[in-house]
Amino acid sequence: MDLASRKIAIIGLGYVGLPLAVAFGATRDVVGFDINQSRVDALERRSGQGHREHPEGPQHRADERVVAHLGKLGIDTAEVLEAAGTKWNFLRFTPGLVGGHCIGVDPYYLTHKAQELGYHPEVILAGRRINDGMGRHAADQTARLMMRKGIPVVGNRILVMGAAFKENCPDLRNSKVADVVARLKECNAGIDIWDPWVDAQECARAFGITSMKDIPDERYDGVIVAVGHRQFRALGVDGLQALCKTPGVICDIKGLFPRHVTDGRF
Repeated sequence: MDLASRKIAIIGLGYVGLPLAVAFGATRDVVGFDINQSRVDALERRSGQGHREHPEGPQHRADERVVAHLGKLGIDTAEVLEAAGTKWNFLRFTPGLVGGHCIGVDPYYLTHKAQELGYHPEVILAGRRINDGMGRHAADQTARLMMRKGIPVVGNRILVMGAAFKENCPDLRNSKVADVVARLKECNAGIDIWDPWVDAQECARAFGITSMKDIPDERYDGVIVAVGHRQFRALGVDGLQALCKTPGVICDIKGLFPRHVTDGRF
């Protein structure tokens, strides 16, 4: 007997078992079993209609309505993480520019070997594609926010706060902040970098811009909080706003500051 002709038994006809039985039932004979007699009776009374009502019922209709309006909502990532964190086993991964070696480079060794063996690791590669595009996305988001306020990107000055690949670290290797800077340069914006951790000359070699060690004494048309250094957090709201002109744009990639004092964040 080939596999396609074998009868399948589904034990338990709840919110997992019933849709599973429906899916298998599309191509082969299925027997459902449930110790809840009232559940079995209800399904029998519906003469099979219950099968279709569950997977295509209220939850699916609600999902379709939500998806249709997901654009236009203003959902804040930090608030979502705060709510999700009420679940005891939630892992809190926060947005940012993922550089360095462990996450930025090493997965490609794994995916290369996997492909050699005939397996295409789509989830890993999809994650890398998203992360690799975040620098350009951050720059584009800042440019759009500036244009919405009538502030031209071309010829105006933008401060990038942080150059290292992660917070409280002087390491510039594979920093995705370089992608932010490169994209803004394409827009002919004037770029300053302030990072109290990195070596100024090393930053000049890597980014083409010498990093400032001390807090800038001028105000900018745009400010991008790219790295979560503790010195940046210590600025507080007043210190951050003092770096930006009015009108000006503050894009907080790391979510260091309250939402209401920034124009955009991831």
